[in-house]
Amino acid sequence: MIDILDPVLLARVQFAFVVSFHIIFPAFTIGLASWLAVVEWRWLRTGNKVYEQVYRMWSKIFAVCFGMGVVSGVVMSYQFGTNWSLFSDTVGNVIGPLLGYEVLTAFFLEASFLGIMLFGWGRVSKKMHFASTVIVAVGTLISAFWILSANSWMQTPQGFEIRADGLFYPTSWFEIVFNPSFPYRFFHMILAAYLTTAFVVGGTAAFYMIKGIHLKHAKVMFGMAMLMAVFAAPLQLLIGHAHGENTMEYQPTKVAAMEGNWETGANKPLYLFGMPNEETETTDYGIAIPGGASWVLTGSTSGVIPGLKDVPEDQRPPVAIVFWSFRIMVGLGVAMIFTGIMAAFLYGRKTLFKNKCFHMWCVAMIPSGFLALLAGWFVTEVGRQPYTVYGVMKTANSISPVIAEQVMMTLIGFIVVYVFIFGAGIHYVVKLVRKGPDSLKEKEKFYDHGLESSMVKAVTEGESK
Repeated sequence: MIDILDPVLLARVQFAFVVSFHIIFPAFTIGLASWLAVVEWRWLRTGNKVYEQVYRMWSKIFAVCFGMGVVSGVVMSYQFGTNWSLFSDTVGNVIGPLLGYEVLTAFFLEASFLGIMLFGWGRVSKKMHFASTVIVAVGTLISAFWILSANSWMQTPQGFEIRADGLFYPTSWFEIVFNPSFPYRFFHMILAAYLTTAFVVGGTAAFYMIKGIHLKHAKVMFGMAMLMAVFAAPLQLLIGHAHGENTMEYQPTKVAAMEGNWETGANKPLYLFGMPNEETETTDYGIAIPGGASWVLTGSTSGVIPGLKDVPEDQRPPVAIVFWSFRIMVGLGVAMIFTGIMAAFLYGRKTLFKNKCFHMWCVAMIPSGFLALLAGWFVTEVGRQPYTVYGVMKTANSISPVIAEQVMMTLIGFIVVYVFIFGAGIHYVVKLVRKGPDSLKEKEKFYDHGLESSMVKAVTEGESK
């Protein structure tokens, strides 16, 4: 039976809530920054004002989401000192520098050029503005590099030693940064960010086409988004497969939970549906493809798949959460691939911008990237339990000496504050989307004509009178 006043469980839930809220914003801005760089490049190459107007609309959305990502990230970092001080103290020599590099190399870079990107229209040259957009986009990728390096080290730790004082000390920074799971997780995450952005942009464009508004802008957005779906979604499947093979090598228990597999052996089924039962150590009501898991993970139905019974019960993750999160992620990934295939098919038939049913499907797919992203992180983080540093440091030994009731009260406070603050931010983003690119015409005139804007003229004339 679960003890709801267990301080370890409450601290985990609190951190999970904060990081789940946080991750959706950086992931979206990583993809959006790169896409905005492409849009501005297209504007500079073609001179088509549609690209400029699309850029201006989405740069506002980028600014709001970037701000919410920064705020939620600061809150998350404080929790390392409040709820997870033993973890911070023990592994700080390894994790601390990695997070510090993220601030020095990425955050400062983004902050320095973000102002030019957002407010530089008419104040700097077009080339300088484009360079600022590219630098911000590169900054988001560098930020992801360091964050994922630190998190990947917690999944597959190497390049360190534990000395007599019980603390972790680095022995090879190259091994720490480029740990075994990092390359797979980095590219998997970046593609997830790009796909998340593509389906938000594509769904927004589909909404415009259904409503019959902003059609020139919608075609630009929809075409670019579907192009990403065509190529990135299948590539994500291949990278995800390679990541799964890497996970089976370094975190076999996590793979066993993902597959709902209890006994190590060959010719293991791939469960499409099932209910993992931790009491009976079986997966009940299973609908499975015979030999499917062995074939997917090893390339042969005779391949051996690890089982959960290989480790004691207290070293297994919560199986049902990992099992279902994995299927949600994969199911949404398949839906994205299907969307890309349908887009290519409709483009070939010259009905991509006319098929209303497909447009409605794309609107429904707007949240798919976020949901797949969260499901993937649940697989990664819950599947690592009961460890914070896999196989080395347990979660129960990482928590601060906190009182359960205090953690419960702060968790409730986080939920209330986040609902109001981030609810308002998301409402504003939706409002910007509904207004669309044409709503920016008056502001464009102001920036394009500078002191000759109608507002300034009115003030000048009033003063002269």
